Amino acid sequence: MSDADTLSVVVVDDHAIVREGLVALLSTADGTHVIGQAAEAAEALTLVASEQPDVVLMDIQMPGELDGVEATRRITAEHPNVRVVMLTMSEDDDTVVSAIWAGASGYLLKGSGAAEVLAAVRTAHQGGMVFGARLASRVAGLFQASSGTAAVNPSLTHLTERENEVLELLAAGVSNDAIARKLFVSNKTVRNTVSEIYAKLHANGRAEAIVKAREAGFGRNPDC
Repeated sequence: MSDADTLSVVVVDDHAIVREGLVALLSTADGTHVIGQAAEAAEALTLVASEQPDVVLMDIQMPGELDGVEATRRITAEHPNVRVVMLTMSEDDDTVVSAIWAGASGYLLKGSGAAEVLAAVRTAHQGGMVFGARLASRVAGLFQASSGTAAVNPSLTHLTERENEVLELLAAGVSNDAIARKLFVSNKTVRNTVSEIYAKLHANGRAEAIVKAREAGFGRNPDC
């Protein structure tokens, strides 16, 4: 960002009325600035490469050879400092999982309120992961596996008991603040623990840590 206090956003959606509505919302909100918009995924890749926004608000189904999930995968791989939040009509489990595996930091359904969209963009920029109210409980289920898997999986046995607890909650899309409240620890303790998890899993952020945990068969319902 050119201004340290302004969050820069690129909006990607093939429907002009939706795109223009999002641009209007983000342009009038305090602390956000739309620096570009695109109607196709390929166009979005070019725009992100040239403008380096903080956050991309990305549709999934768009014309052209690339969809939003593939565009997200390329953006997060080539521009690790750029966060992507999906805003789409698609709510099937496969699409949600694909988006998370691609590195998305959030997943909202179209029809989400203005406050929810703004909160998601800001949370993603701060390194968090956010899901719409209708999806949050389902996401927890998508990332659960049989209880106790982590204890016997060699790729995760080097995590401490507390790190395992925090990783379970990360995989459920729980925010750092909520993790602190659930585990009765300070926010600083949670941040430090998350940093240790990233280091041990060689993950660049929350989304990658979730992917690595899922690849290892880790996770159980955190009852959050």
